[in-house]
Amino acid sequence: MALSQHEPNSGSKERLRLWIRLLRVSRTIESELRLRLKSQFDMTLPRFDVMAALNRKSEGLLMSDLSRFLLVSNGNVTVIVDRLVTDGLVVRSSREGDRRTSIVKLTDAGLLLFKQIATEHEKWVGELLSGIGEDDARQLAAMLKSFHSNWET
Repeated sequence: MALSQHEPNSGSKERLRLWIRLLRVSRTIESELRLRLKSQFDMTLPRFDVMAALNRKSEGLLMSDLSRFLLVSNGNVTVIVDRLVTDGLVVRSSREGDRRTSIVKLTDAGLLLFKQIATEHEKWVGELLSGIGEDDARQLAAMLKSFHSNWET
């Protein structure tokens, strides 16, 4: 008997269950990381994400590139960067020859703080995912990377 267009096959049910599990795990871990960042460093997850992106590019990033990298609007990134600038963790400068575009980068204080937080963040993630063996983690990461490369534009 052929399946109609509206009847999901058994593979799609398993994929739906997988999606729900991935979402639940992701939300649970994200919630715990938010809580720990706030309580131990008075840091929000979005601010940490911006600092992590800037840490990868010591020469700094254009605001538009930062927005694209983080998959958020320029307005959202601007609010976060403004706060980081106020706190002395990030510096913003005009791009040479184009005053309309801004380049942002971590200050020395921002880099130092980021390294401290990143060390703890890595420990927390390790703790939260401690039930997954190294080989399983490597295999799952490879599977998710394959998905990422197949779907991201």
